[in-house]
Amino acid sequence: MGELEILLQQYGYIGIFLFLVLGIVGLPLPDEIMMAFLGYLTSIGKLDLLLTYFSALSGSMVGITLSFVLGIRLGYPFLRKYGEKVFITRQRLRMTQRLFRKHGSWILMIGYFIPGVRHVTAYIAGISRTPFYRFALFAYVGAAIWCATFIGLGNLLGESWKYAMDLFHHYGVIALFILLPLVLLVVGLVVWRRKKSNSENIN
Repeated sequence: MGELEILLQQYGYIGIFLFLVLGIVGLPLPDEIMMAFLGYLTSIGKLDLLLTYFSALSGSMVGITLSFVLGIRLGYPFLRKYGEKVFITRQRLRMTQRLFRKHGSWILMIGYFIPGVRHVTAYIAGISRTPFYRFALFAYVGAAIWCATFIGLGNLLGESWKYAMDLFHHYGVIALFILLPLVLLVVGLVVWRRKKSNSENIN
């Protein structure tokens, strides 16, 4: 992740923001890997956890809103003609259309965790003339959960963050639902032990 460290040294939290904007709009950037790495950097004190989270969240929100507006303004002809230039292939477009018809606005939230889908959901929502308040509710809540999940995993797992990302890329969302309970269990045990230790010291 040497290039990302150089980007952070040059642009700091603005670099995180821009990375997420471009990644959500459609450029082939390793969003989850980047956020998990950022979470790891917060665990060793190189970045502030809250500033990192809000930089990533605001970038995600701006990126998905930009995609939504482009969907409203330019519609399907734009995606069919220029989509592949930003790696939105016709196959991804058709798959997201099917998911949108099946799950409605929920796919705006769930789609963040499906590589290749999160880049297209907002375009489809815009083309479908989804009311902005409904788009914002699902898309922004989804962004908050997505950023918290991967930055949180990187922060909690520390140097082991790469193993979690390997599992995610091999097994997709299934691995995520396996990892999260394990992480929460570990956090719960750590908190419980600290409370127990503090109570014993007081006594």
